[in-house]
Amino acid sequence: MIEAVQAIPAKAEVQKSYELFKAKGVKLNLTRGKPASDQLDLSNQLLGLPGVADFTAEGATDIRNYGGLQGLIEVRRLFSGILGAPADQIVVANNSSLALMHDCIVYSLLKGTCDSAAPWSKQGEISFLCPVPGYDRHFKICEDYGIRMITVPLNDDGPDLAAVERMVARDASIKGMWCVPKYSNPTGAIYSDSVIERLAAMTTAAPDFRLFWDNAYSVHHLTGDRIQIANVLELCAKHHNPNRALVFASTSKVTLAGAGLALFASSKANVKWLLDRLTPRTIGPDKANQLRHLRFLKNEDEIFALMDRHRALIAPKFDKVLEIFDRRLSGIPEVSWTRPKGGYFISLEVPQGCARRVVALAKEAGVELTPAGSTHPLGKDPDDRTIRIAPTFPDLPEVALAAEGVAVCVQLAVAEKSS
Repeated sequence: MIEAVQAIPAKAEVQKSYELFKAKGVKLNLTRGKPASDQLDLSNQLLGLPGVADFTAEGATDIRNYGGLQGLIEVRRLFSGILGAPADQIVVANNSSLALMHDCIVYSLLKGTCDSAAPWSKQGEISFLCPVPGYDRHFKICEDYGIRMITVPLNDDGPDLAAVERMVARDASIKGMWCVPKYSNPTGAIYSDSVIERLAAMTTAAPDFRLFWDNAYSVHHLTGDRIQIANVLELCAKHHNPNRALVFASTSKVTLAGAGLALFASSKANVKWLLDRLTPRTIGPDKANQLRHLRFLKNEDEIFALMDRHRALIAPKFDKVLEIFDRRLSGIPEVSWTRPKGGYFISLEVPQGCARRVVALAKEAGVELTPAGSTHPLGKDPDDRTIRIAPTFPDLPEVALAAEGVAVCVQLAVAEKSS
């Protein structure tokens, strides 16, 4: 975070700046972390693959036909290094990793996990730990299925482990925890190796406790430093909790956001559990899409090279937002923001009680932001402080204009509170 230490601008002066910005009549959207069109263009070659005569995968597999529930073996090998698991402990599904997370929750509620004495829904109240600020779609899954959400603070190196370890050790209703371990949404936090090991090793009252390990941004770097984190699957096995982590990822922000691949990695027992649950649901995934991804991505080095091209497009947008925040907001007490090294978001903290006002002012001025509170369960940020900034989708001039507008709105909200 960048800490602000100077003076609050005069309300009349800021009000004038706000009215001038509003008069521009802009219509800008920073609500969601979507790839921009030029990012999607990087993978347009996929639209012509695998080609009308290319429909045979390894082992003489005809991708046009049913079957292959676990996904093509060569695609599982392609992502083995990124997921940190051997190919036989990976499942390749259709385009949404969120769908896999949702289904794993539902299957656990209806059938239990491979370590459950009974389905979760038959065990009384079910709870999940939710590091905050966090991802609204994780929280929505819990909300939809009546899972109690318990917040824990998210630090720069991961969740507050003292709180996590204390709660999971005594409360058997806590069945899982949401984790975005690398370039976390929205703060950009990176779990340290020691934090990951403690999560893998900690004692839990629930024998079927699960880490929902959403490694959505594993290769989504914003700098030349390709940061690595500890392998949670290896650490869970080392500490005799081999089934604890369910690892999710996707190519949604690697290739085509609406037509990518969803990825699951875990222990052999968890892979069998998932495949058993999928068997009555589907006869197999879209293997044509898997083959076209294989033909396009080819190998891990090509994936990294593609992500470097993504970085060249989006890093300047993050730099521009940070430059404007540095210039416009670094003099305001209790205002801070993250400088992520990867991922898709910047987390902006404003004085207590100001986030909703900033978002409302921005909307009135033509800048759509993610609703205040979205970074917390049930949309309720008790301090009303956190605003998620998503710079990737607009083009660079629009990002710059939107960041200027957000800065003015922060100044005005703070001036109103102080007057």
